[in-house]
Amino acid sequence: MSSQEQFLNVIDRDEAEARFRAALTLEPLGVERVKLGDALGRVLAADIVARVDVPSFDRSNFDGFAIHAADSFGASELEPRTVALLSESIDAGAAANREVRPGEAIAIATGGMVPRGADAILMIEHAEVRRSPPLGGEGLGEGGDQLIVRKSVTPGFGVAFAGNDIARGETVLRIGTLLTSRETGVLAAIGESEVAVWRRPRVAIISTGNELIAPGEPMRPPHVFDSNAQILADSVRELGGLPHILGIVRDDADALRKMLHAALAESDVLLLSGGTSKGQGDLCYRIVAELTDPGIVAHGVALKPGKPICLAVSGGKPVVILPGFPTSAIFTFHEFVAPVICLLGGRRPDVAGVSDPGYSARMAVKINSEIGRTEYLLVSLVHSHIPLPETGEGSGEGQLVAYPIGKGSGSVTTFSRADGFVTIGRHTEIVDAGQLVQVRPIGRGLSVADLVVIGSHCVGLDFLLSKLQQRGVTSKLITVGSSAGLEAVRRGECDVAGIHLLDARTGEYNRPFLSDEVLLVEGYGRKQGIVYRRGDPRFEGKSIDDIIAVLRSPSPARGGVRGGATSDCIMVNRNQGSGTRILIDRLLAGKRPRGYAVQATNHNAVAAAVAQARADWGLAIESVAHENNLGFLHYQDERYDFIIPKSRRERPAVKAFVELLAEHSIRQHLAELGFR
Repeated sequence: MSSQEQFLNVIDRDEAEARFRAALTLEPLGVERVKLGDALGRVLAADIVARVDVPSFDRSNFDGFAIHAADSFGASELEPRTVALLSESIDAGAAANREVRPGEAIAIATGGMVPRGADAILMIEHAEVRRSPPLGGEGLGEGGDQLIVRKSVTPGFGVAFAGNDIARGETVLRIGTLLTSRETGVLAAIGESEVAVWRRPRVAIISTGNELIAPGEPMRPPHVFDSNAQILADSVRELGGLPHILGIVRDDADALRKMLHAALAESDVLLLSGGTSKGQGDLCYRIVAELTDPGIVAHGVALKPGKPICLAVSGGKPVVILPGFPTSAIFTFHEFVAPVICLLGGRRPDVAGVSDPGYSARMAVKINSEIGRTEYLLVSLVHSHIPLPETGEGSGEGQLVAYPIGKGSGSVTTFSRADGFVTIGRHTEIVDAGQLVQVRPIGRGLSVADLVVIGSHCVGLDFLLSKLQQRGVTSKLITVGSSAGLEAVRRGECDVAGIHLLDARTGEYNRPFLSDEVLLVEGYGRKQGIVYRRGDPRFEGKSIDDIIAVLRSPSPARGGVRGGATSDCIMVNRNQGSGTRILIDRLLAGKRPRGYAVQATNHNAVAAAVAQARADWGLAIESVAHENNLGFLHYQDERYDFIIPKSRRERPAVKAFVELLAEHSIRQHLAELGFR
């Protein structure tokens, strides 16, 4: 038997990885645009900001009648209310050109455009049409028919408001997001036909050895089938790469050298499988050792299995000789090569897990369900550091908490943001806050974000989280308003909460609401004000004091004018618990103008309502007004700050967030966005 030469110089695993990474070029490979139909499984190379509102108009969720909710108050089967039924009707796909005034209703189909003035849908089964006799033998006269209202509805019932699912200017998907069917559905919903993605790494795979034969060939002992090439190719595909199996090279130095250099010229990663430890037949090592730019950086790592792996780099590209045994090959591939392929393709190098049949979690808020129907409630999962003593669960990161995220059956964003769903049985009417529930994951195991943010939404916060994502820190944002964010921090359910709460007694923002268990990190200043359509004479050229005086004054007679604002001026409100809602109620001083009961969930949705003339004014931040080309009357300077539980201050993701916020370039960009 020929004498053998030992080439291994075994080093520590971390040292081997450090040498390997230091010699590589690990930036994503470049950006390309692909058609939406080809985007599945790709990784976003830029934030996706909605250029349209979803829905793009106020849409009816039912067949029925568009009405003023106030006209139905007190209605029942025994004591119905009556309104005039307009002769027109609104079908899906048809424009709503008729305003519905108090005391009127109009027939509308599911998906139909809700007309101006109407703020609720009365379902067809809760109404009755009373026909009037024809006038002069011809068609029914205008207003001759009546609608019998047999059920009371609240403002907003049955209406999917424009922009309440996705508002124009909202960041719906962030750079680095892996596109699944849920994300491509979001892209389709906002009308994107192409998307910018990172180029997929091209990975060349060469198998070496006289003993190998390809699957499908007849077995001839002492040969073995080459299984490594298929294992590696499919592993590359799972990581988003493009594998290219170049076949088997026999123990021929010239043939191997030629194939190696051809593969390096055409690929981003080169994998060789077989013969990495010792012996005169170890051609892979000998040929790779000819590379000098820098060439081999490690040969032999203290692993079991996988000790004989050889790591090399040529021109910034990884060249890796994997062990011949399949178990060793795939282990070392995932240990050293898989993270590199992820980084080259713009992905986070997370370790893939297996689907879990479910997770125990406690419900964050009280949920009302309809008796008689099984309900599937989409939820986002976060960790609380407060365990449930009665269950014994909650060690380590703490008990999981489930936040409902549904926006209705027409929403396209809920699936993209959900971690799983809770099944509520048909005999269950209420799931109490804190109640233990079982969460089923959606198609994948639970992926815990590095940073959980719960509280008020801001486009400045969107910018910060996108920057963190580019630096490898994933985040989960749940927008529930400032007050709910403050409570989430106190319960230990999040790392950070964005708040802008005004203390009416002191006139100070945020600090009066702090407690001993939380810290305040100064954020930035924003301008809140009334937004309106440019050219509207009721607002254009007026001062904020003029407008406030009108809004607080007794309502004039219908059609009259007081200070330039007419009684048919409609507002759009904000959700309870938000800092902006506190400002609105302070501005109105107890008044309840038309539209007060309709609550938008963020500043972008307020702007959408005004821009589309569903409402005439609302309160929003200045940057959103400019983005939507709306007029802006400054009302209040405010502070948008961040609060953090003291128990989480030293977490790496929290420290990364605080450090990012303090960077000069980041503060400059926030200023350019209109935040001081």
